[in-house]
Amino acid sequence: QVQLVESGGGLVQAGGSLRLSCAASGRTFSSYGMGWFRQAPGKEREFVAAISWSGGDTRYAASVKGRFTISRDNAKNTGYLQMNTLKPEDTAVYYCAAVPLTIATKDHEYDSWGQGTQVTVSS
Repeated sequence: QVQLVESGGGLVQAGGSLRLSCAASGRTFSSYGMGWFRQAPGKEREFVAAISWSGGDTRYAASVKGRFTISRDNAKNTGYLQMNTLKPEDTAVYYCAAVPLTIATKDHEYDSWGQGTQVTVSS
């Protein structure tokens, strides 16, 4: 497993942008696919975006496609989620997760999770 720490959350107005970071340690980050999930109050955790170990393959939830961009810098052991044109419905705790050697969109496929960072979008 890898240890993951998210940062970059905060309060932003609708239409604004935030960039989340996910710093990894403990294992070779470059051999792990990475994903972002989110959980809003009273709702189940949902998939947001995923990226392969090389960065060459990405997946997005329909609700964020065209607004969010997932990326990674293996030299810095860090993954990112650039969030543009934010909406109030994007308000949630955002989690990054890692899965060995593949890309995945289901949370049960991931074996390493961060503690989460709060994103709040005001209308």
